[in-house]
Amino acid sequence: MYKLLNTFKLKNIQCGYLYFYVHFITEIVCFYYLSKVTNGSYIVWFIPFVYDAFAFVPQGLIGYINDKYPNLNTGIIGTILLIISYILFLLFPENILLSLLILCFGNAFIHISGAECTLRNSEGKLSHSAIFVGGGSFGVITGKVLASTSLLPIFMIPLIITMIPFILLASTYKSNNINKFDYANSKMSPYLIVLLSVLVVIVRGYMGYGIPTSWNKTLLQTILLFCIMGVGKCLGGILSDAYGIRKVGILSTLLAIPFLCFGNKIMIISLIGVMFFSMTMSITLALLASVYKDKPGLAFGFTTIGLFLGTAPIFFINITNIKINIIMIILLSILCSYVLAKLIKKEEKNESNI
Repeated sequence: MYKLLNTFKLKNIQCGYLYFYVHFITEIVCFYYLSKVTNGSYIVWFIPFVYDAFAFVPQGLIGYINDKYPNLNTGIIGTILLIISYILFLLFPENILLSLLILCFGNAFIHISGAECTLRNSEGKLSHSAIFVGGGSFGVITGKVLASTSLLPIFMIPLIITMIPFILLASTYKSNNINKFDYANSKMSPYLIVLLSVLVVIVRGYMGYGIPTSWNKTLLQTILLFCIMGVGKCLGGILSDAYGIRKVGILSTLLAIPFLCFGNKIMIISLIGVMFFSMTMSITLALLASVYKDKPGLAFGFTTIGLFLGTAPIFFINITNIKINIIMIILLSILCSYVLAKLIKKEEKNESNI
């Protein structure tokens, strides 16, 4: 417990808290927009697919550019793009393609800003980026809920502006400790580590849509589902810093299996499984950062590309058979656990320095 409490006192963890808010607001703005433009539309599946493609995939390139020019404030650029997107949406609501693409790139720039800041200031710990990433799940559901109310799109603009002081304050942290990430198995090829880490992200992205949740019928239950996802992402980093990335990565993947398989009709059981399932988010990022020690933006970009590759098939293939879903959960979870066991080195120098 002492180790766990000490993770909240890590140096420069304020970057994680600041970007938790920035990520939270970003996803509110983006999913308010998506919910509004897809409500009752014949392009209900096309818009989210375009969003995933142009918000996730470009982050690799944006991250690479930001790695070369670390003084480039991609967070402010992203904020400006979100504002422009909403101005275009308000002026030309019937022609959403341009505003949608600008929204996507705004999201991508802000994500890279958060990744660069939290990874560079993390002293090789996972909690910073895990807290930043966790804010997104809370924002997704909040944006969807706000879109179902009478709140007008114009009110999203001042909400976007509130991110600016948080981004500027986070930019005052100037550490560059990305070299302290040292979690990957040095006996394996770096290229294989990257490939398998992205594979785990792809599997997690795909499984996220196949988790049986027939209990999820009310707004409150949906809110709880997304909030637990956010808690799981945060806990993955916090617990890894306290007790070791290897233990948390393997155990959380395996422990999720029975809860996900038998929680289809029982909310509390399913939510426990979702929490365990979400914990590996920061772990795969830490593995990639261990390979790309001087390129945190590129490392984060690989995770978002993996998420797109994992979620893309869902737009074309919809497996509704509960038995097939359960079999896939079991097999893919065991596969991910085995891969993580191979990827993460057994000796963790970082975990003793909390």
